Amino acid sequence: MTAVTDSTESDAAVGLPRLLPPPQEKRARQGLEQHLARHGRLPYRDRAGTLIRDIESAGLTGRGGGAFPVHRKLQAVSDAADRYRRTPAVIANGAESEPASDKDATLLWLSPHLVLDGLQLAAEAVGADTAILYTHANRKNDVGARLREAIAQRQERGIDRVPVQLAEAPARFLAGQETALLSHLSGRAAVPTFMPPRITERGLGNAPTLVQNVETLAHLALIARRGPRWFRAVGTEQEPGSMLATVRRLDGQPKISEVPLGIPLLTLTGELRQDGAVLIGGYHGTWVTAGQAQQLTMDNASLAKAQAKVGAGIVITLPSDRCGIVETARVVRYLALESAGQCGPCLNALPRIAAALAEIAGGRFRKGTLEDVDRWSDQVAGRGACHHPDGTTRFVASALRTFAAEVALHKAGRCSAASKKPFLPVPQATARAETDWI
Repeated sequence: MTAVTDSTESDAAVGLPRLLPPPQEKRARQGLEQHLARHGRLPYRDRAGTLIRDIESAGLTGRGGGAFPVHRKLQAVSDAADRYRRTPAVIANGAESEPASDKDATLLWLSPHLVLDGLQLAAEAVGADTAILYTHANRKNDVGARLREAIAQRQERGIDRVPVQLAEAPARFLAGQETALLSHLSGRAAVPTFMPPRITERGLGNAPTLVQNVETLAHLALIARRGPRWFRAVGTEQEPGSMLATVRRLDGQPKISEVPLGIPLLTLTGELRQDGAVLIGGYHGTWVTAGQAQQLTMDNASLAKAQAKVGAGIVITLPSDRCGIVETARVVRYLALESAGQCGPCLNALPRIAAALAEIAGGRFRKGTLEDVDRWSDQVAGRGACHHPDGTTRFVASALRTFAAEVALHKAGRCSAASKKPFLPVPQATARAETDWI
């Protein structure tokens, strides 16, 4: 299992961890009895609207990457259910498609009942009679078996009012996006779309559908028990609460930390060398320099200064013996192969960008290579069938800015890397085929 970083004294002072087992329990998996002893019974409210108001007061935003206000999604689904007279569905999204992230798998492994509590409370809040927990089949450890055990324990005790179904996502980068998730659960290819109507109005089975990340639901379950003021005791006024972060330092091993939003970025990265770099937000995220990192805190208001976002809480420090251009080129090749292949910007531009970056990484510069990358990136921005080309080109642009000195070295036929061993985790990409998405 991915290592879980122990809380510091300052963490304990603000009541962290909230989502994960406390350090004194040696991060043991929480069975139902341990969960109930720590958190108490499930506080059903019989859809009086009070939970949605509490979530609004708490300021909870989605922890899957979008940071969208959770109360607005809950209210949209509840309103659509009343308007169309259709019973909604609620889906807990644990399909952690981002290769650099391990937070959701860790949460589901260690604290499954907190997620399942949140799923039940969200279902009650919108009046749903269908609840689905959607996870990736190819994660480390058998999370599916762990979840089946947890669901069975709850059924035996009569805790859940809405039966929970488990569903598995294809092992693809885009399969966790909410419209791809919905397409897959509806028996179609797991490809994302951005066509109306919104799934909050007409989603699974043409009914209003709520999709929330599993960490978001775990926070919701705690707010229902302890209230908005408790939730806001950590974080910032604008972005309250805590978050799970997947942190990779120089050894490359992922460690999961629960931290307050607004924490200094250097607290996560450790001391950085002057010419160092940090990747924030994963493979649709942003590279920043060490100088920028020293001025940033882990919240969207601060990260915006460096054109970055919290995203799914990924923070990776690049070792001094690795080349940022080589690492970026490897990831972009993977992202190009992971395209859903349903629009020209992805199908044509991303492979060209990947090939150009491979040329730069290999020191095989041709005249106009960088200009081509800029031109192709401009051509895809905002024109894809989903956000995959936008996220990929944002990642590429940040690499070319942050590693400009390295690009100059490669142009001269040199590379600063002492090690050729890959650092950023990249799964073996499969050739694009319809069968891979079903």
